[in-house]
Amino acid sequence: MFVDKAKIFIKAGDGGDGAVSFHREKYVAAGGPDGGDGGKGGDIVFVADKSLSNLIDFKYKKKYEASKGENGSKKNRSGKNAQDLIIKVPVGTVVKDLDSGRILADISDSEPVVIAKGGKGGRGNAHFATATRQIPKFAKPGFKGDSYNVQLELKLIADVGLVGFPNVGKSTLISVVSAAKPKIANYHFTTLTPVLGVVSMGDSESFVMADIPGLIEGASEGVGLGHEFLRHVERCRLIVHMVDVSGAEGRDPKDDFLSINKELFNFSEELSRVPQIVAGNKCDMASDEQIDEFKSFVEDKGYVFVPISAVTTKGTKKLCNTIWEKLKELPPVKRYEAEPLTPAELEEKLTVNRDFKVTKEDGIYFVEAEWLWDILRVANMDDYSSLQYFQRVLKSSGVIDKLIEMGIQEGDTVSIFDFEFDYME
Repeated sequence: MFVDKAKIFIKAGDGGDGAVSFHREKYVAAGGPDGGDGGKGGDIVFVADKSLSNLIDFKYKKKYEASKGENGSKKNRSGKNAQDLIIKVPVGTVVKDLDSGRILADISDSEPVVIAKGGKGGRGNAHFATATRQIPKFAKPGFKGDSYNVQLELKLIADVGLVGFPNVGKSTLISVVSAAKPKIANYHFTTLTPVLGVVSMGDSESFVMADIPGLIEGASEGVGLGHEFLRHVERCRLIVHMVDVSGAEGRDPKDDFLSINKELFNFSEELSRVPQIVAGNKCDMASDEQIDEFKSFVEDKGYVFVPISAVTTKGTKKLCNTIWEKLKELPPVKRYEAEPLTPAELEEKLTVNRDFKVTKEDGIYFVEAEWLWDILRVANMDDYSSLQYFQRVLKSSGVIDKLIEMGIQEGDTVSIFDFEFDYME
């Protein structure tokens, strides 16, 4: 079974809790607080694995959680950081946030990518000791780790994508120009999964060709198999559009050509702009008149036409050379950039739930609100406009009013996660 799409839940580990402890030693009076900090929670890390070819493992396991950091302990001992959870995926997997639809990462090389960050450890009571607060009897819990419902989409990484109606000879072509051995038979939809082949051009140079399962009219709307696999053409630098010029299947080659291009456009306007080379296959079964007529039709539309016979291999070397020369002019394989939350999306996220809790311990006002974590992570407190935005959020959410209600005075300390500031009226 070929699986190129999966939905899973991932959660990074929470940070360990800080400890409340006081130094006790014989003959040592008033040892003071010595509670250690909690350890960091484990990250969720995605890594590309070349040995994996699809996402079938995620069909059966849907939930992935990293471990929590170890709690702090006495004698200023910090808890151990939790191990990261490594999730292996095929090369070319795009990770999307299901809630917002934004891209979190494109796992297309050997570089590990942290998708969900583990929470920081909470601070032990040793951190809260001051000249006026010598015996703090409180510590802070660890911060929550990130969590996401994500969609994994495998988008094959290939230089060239073979597209065309079923049974036009795509599998035969890739079998004769590369070492790939796809299943080949004389019926529609022989190819049920995309097949990658490496085409050698000599001198240690090569390109990757992908045989995409046959498209039919209506594929972009979900008809047939094509809709399931059109995403695998999206990365391709070049499309080789194969057409049966002999009309052996009882179809008009011109109609086939126009129909497939229409499906590419309907699926993605950007995809329809990818350069194309048209390979007229089954020329051994076509008349010179058929070949010349289709050649004129294609070239009038500005495309390069190469007549071939995949079965006899006639013209296949010329096709590969034409592809290679064109690839030299084109940019690298497409990579998808991660999409951070826009200010508008962040604002919308904040308005969903603005619950918060304010407590006062030993003169420090602690503000607890999970939604503020997202703001603190993107805010630059050294930047005046960013700081102003943070202040506006505290005011509009009611946090400032609550602090005033609880009797905060100018110069008192406010603590929000790991950010502290002195209150100014």
